[in-house]
Amino acid sequence: MIMWAELLFAQDLHFSQFYETPLLRNPSLAGIFEGDIRVQGIYRDQWNSITNAYRTGSFNAEYKMPVGTGDDFITAGVQALFDKAGSVGLTTSEILPALNYHKSLSKEKPVYLSLGFMGGLVRKSIDVSRMTTDQQYMGNFNPGLATGESMSNPSYNSWDASVGISFNTAFGTDNGNSLYVGGAMHHLNRPRNSFYRNIGFGLDPKYVFSAGVKFRVTEFTSFILQADQSLQGPLRETIAGVLYSFNLGEDPETAAYTVHGGGFLRWGDALIPVIRLDKRPISVGISYDINISPLKTLSQGRGGFELSFSWVGFLEKLGSSREKVLCPRF
Repeated sequence: MIMWAELLFAQDLHFSQFYETPLLRNPSLAGIFEGDIRVQGIYRDQWNSITNAYRTGSFNAEYKMPVGTGDDFITAGVQALFDKAGSVGLTTSEILPALNYHKSLSKEKPVYLSLGFMGGLVRKSIDVSRMTTDQQYMGNFNPGLATGESMSNPSYNSWDASVGISFNTAFGTDNGNSLYVGGAMHHLNRPRNSFYRNIGFGLDPKYVFSAGVKFRVTEFTSFILQADQSLQGPLRETIAGVLYSFNLGEDPETAAYTVHGGGFLRWGDALIPVIRLDKRPISVGISYDINISPLKTLSQGRGGFELSFSWVGFLEKLGSSREKVLCPRF
């Protein structure tokens, strides 16, 4: 059982609506939105059809501040994460502050090169009272027998750090299209990854390459394509897809609602239909993983449900980015 737990720790948590967790992808993606403040939350419930569900929640907040009289700006943010999974209640909690500097490369349109850093505290724990091992089986299972495990403590704290760089710009007629690309390295310090003090398990560095593009089709419609490629030790994950967006209203710039529909593919794992509704300044999204991996026979195709929420707004105060910053629109 403990070996299973260690293998589970070897890979990072992920979300199907990955574009709603910018800091988990790349700390330099903080601040790439039109507004002064962005608050996002996402909840994931996975594998209910097989075992005790993986329940994962993410919350991030970002505050954008112009620098001087130009179009540069700084974004300060925080990323919080909670995950609980499996019969022993493996729990992970993270609080990760972030800081990002955006350098404007043009005075005519949004063109930015951004460098971001993120780091903070990670806590992991398990419920040893729910643990079972081979040594508790003597013909029949006897929960009164010792597990034989020599963990000194069922919880521990560690520190984690990430760095990333990204480029984003607008292009096309009236700068109606947007583009971003970026790369990040997570777990710079190979943080501790074991409940055993005498075993040097550390998280492998994770490299994430991200890209997205928004194409305006008409004044009221557009396509948004987004993709991530993650590399961590021997593990590889590719997720990509497209959303079709339609503004409801007479004026596309002040549309009361924007409806997005589409899907993503996590290569070799799941098909993910997505629906999202924007009513400025609020956005709500729903997605569901349809399992297509070899596990689909056991899971009956059922994977993970996700619900996301975001709020983006301007502060009516001196120093707002409304007038001073050429805001990327994505």
